[in-house]
Amino acid sequence: MFKVLVTDKINDLAVKVVARVAAADNLPTMDEDKLCEIIGGYDALLVRSQTKVTARVIEAGKKLKIIGRAGVGVDNIDVAAATEKGIIVVNSPDGNTHAAAEHTIAMMMSMSRNIPAADNSVKQGLWERSKFTGVEVYNKTLGIIGLGKIGSHVAQVALALGMKVVVCDPYANKEFVEKMGAVYVQHLDDFWPMCDYITIHTPKTKETTGLINVNSINRMKKGVRIINCARGGIVDEKALAEALENGQVAQCAIDVFEDEKNVSQSPLIKCKNAVLTPHLGASTDEAQINVALDVANQVVDVLSGRNATSAINIPALKPQKLEAVKEYMGLAENIASIASQLSKGAIEELDIIVSGKLTELDVSPLEIAILKGVLSANLVGINYVNAPYIAKQRGIEVKTSKSSGIDNAITLKIISKDNETLVQGALIAKGIKRITQINEYSSSIEPKKHMLFVPHINKVNMVALVAGVLGADNVNISGMNVIQNSDDENKSIMIFNIDSKVESATLDKIAQIDGVDIAKYVSI
Repeated sequence: MFKVLVTDKINDLAVKVVARVAAADNLPTMDEDKLCEIIGGYDALLVRSQTKVTARVIEAGKKLKIIGRAGVGVDNIDVAAATEKGIIVVNSPDGNTHAAAEHTIAMMMSMSRNIPAADNSVKQGLWERSKFTGVEVYNKTLGIIGLGKIGSHVAQVALALGMKVVVCDPYANKEFVEKMGAVYVQHLDDFWPMCDYITIHTPKTKETTGLINVNSINRMKKGVRIINCARGGIVDEKALAEALENGQVAQCAIDVFEDEKNVSQSPLIKCKNAVLTPHLGASTDEAQINVALDVANQVVDVLSGRNATSAINIPALKPQKLEAVKEYMGLAENIASIASQLSKGAIEELDIIVSGKLTELDVSPLEIAILKGVLSANLVGINYVNAPYIAKQRGIEVKTSKSSGIDNAITLKIISKDNETLVQGALIAKGIKRITQINEYSSSIEPKKHMLFVPHINKVNMVALVAGVLGADNVNISGMNVIQNSDDENKSIMIFNIDSKVESATLDKIAQIDGVDIAKYVSI
C-alpha cells in the first residue's frame, strides 16, 4: 500500500482524501534532518510553505512519486532536483482565487474609508469622526493590470460597486474585456493617467519587477490610490513611499513586500496613509481547504495511474502520443519562447507549420509545448497541463498545418495586434537543435539560455561596435551569426549566444550605435 506524508498543518480533509488510496501520516512541520530520516518510506509528500523540500530531502525520498504544494508558490521545493529524479511537483494555482480577489477589494475599501486608523483611534477611547473622512469608490475609475482569474473577479466586483474599470494586459482579449463592461487600454502610458485606483494582478517577471516606479507614478493622476496584493517587488517601495509623502499618491494598500522576512525595513512602514497586511491574500479558511483538497486529489490521481492537473515540471501527456515527438519538445518550446519575446502586443493567433517526418506524426504534444513556451515568456506557473486552457481563456487561436519544407522543422508565426513574428527551428541531427529562421533572416544558431538579437543597417564595423559594448559591460559572447535580410540587402541582424543576462543599460548603449535598430535580449 502507498504511504503519504502530510505536514505543515494542511487541513485534515486532505488526509481523508489521500486515505482512499494510501496510508496517510499527518505530522508536524520538521527540519531537513528529521525529514530526511523518514521520507524514504513515503510515496508522496504534501506540504505548505513551511517545509523546505531540498535536494537532500528529494535524494532521500527514494520512493517519492509526487510532491504536492497546498498553495500557488513552490519556492520551498527544489523543482529541478525533483524533475531530475522523475518526481512530479504539483500545486494549486486556482484554490485561492476568490480569497485573493476579496482581499483586494477589502484593502481598497479599508484604505478608502480609513478603517484601520479609525479602528485604532476608537480603541484608544477617542471619537475623531472628522479626522477619518474617506472617499467613495462609486463612479471612480479602477485600473486593473493583469486580467487573469483574480483580476477578472476583482473587475466584476468593482463594476457591481458602480466603479468604472479599465484594463491593461497584453494577453487579454479586447472583446472579452468590453463584454464584461470594462475598457481595454493597450499601452501603460495611456493607462496611468486614467485611473483613480490601480490594482496589480500580474506575476513577478523581469518585465513586471519595479513596474510601479518613480516614472510610472509621475505619469499617474495626482491623488491616485494603489493596491498590490500580487507579488512583492512589482512596486518600488521607496518610490511609493516618497509619492505618499509628497501627495502624488493619496493612499496605498499593500499585502506583499520586496523582503517579507525583513518587512520592518520597508519605507512604507512609516507611512500613515498606507494600509499594510502580512501577505493575507490567500489566508481564508475556505482557500486553505480548497488548496488542500486540490493537491490531495492530484496525489490520489497520480498514485492511481492518472495525470495530475497542475503539474509544475512533468508533462501530463499520454506516453503513446509523447513518445514519437518527445525529442522535438524542447525545440518547440525554445522557438516559442524566442518568438514570444520578439513579438509585440497581445497575441491573437499562433500558426504552427511542421515538415519532414513530423507531417506523419500526431504533433499535438508539440502544440502544447509551443503554448507553454509562448505563455511562459511572460507568465509564471505555466505548464503542459494549463497552457492550452490559459491560451483559450486569452482568446489565442492555434492553427497547425503540414508542409513539405525543411526536414524535421517546426515553424511558428505569432500574429499579434502589433506585428507578425516568425521563428523556425530544426533538429539537424539527433539532439542537435538549431534556429533556422528569424522573420526574413535565415540563420543557423543553437538556442541558448541567453541570446541577443540586434537588427542593424548592413555596413562596415557594426559587429565590432556591438561586441565592444558587450565586452565593456562584461558580457561574454559564446557564439554568433550575422545574417543579411533576404528581402533587403541593406539590412542585417546579429544573433549572439551570450553567457549572461544583458541589462537594460547595456541595451540602451547598443541602441545608441548609429544604424542599430531595437536590440532585444531573450532568455529561454
